[in-house]
Amino acid sequence: MKTALQKLSSRKLWAAAAGIVTGLAMVFGLDEGVIATVAGAVVSVASVVTYIVTEGRVDAQSVKTVVQAVQNAEDALRETDGK
Repeated sequence: MKTALQKLSSRKLWAAAAGIVTGLAMVFGLDEGVIATVAGAVVSVASVVTYIVTEGRVDAQSVKTVVQAVQNAEDALRETDGK
């Protein structure tokens, strides 16, 4: 099951949101310039959110890797000291 952050980083979600916003803007008769600006803003936000979530995942994985390496080194030292 996807977490909330994974769902927020979905390009499909943001494309759907841009489509809904654009459709509503047309229904309410907003100027095409305003529609283009809003759609551009939605796409920009999607890019930033996706980047932040992706970088967070990469950083979290790096931390897990380092923690595992430290634990392995500690285990190896304890085995050496115990002999």
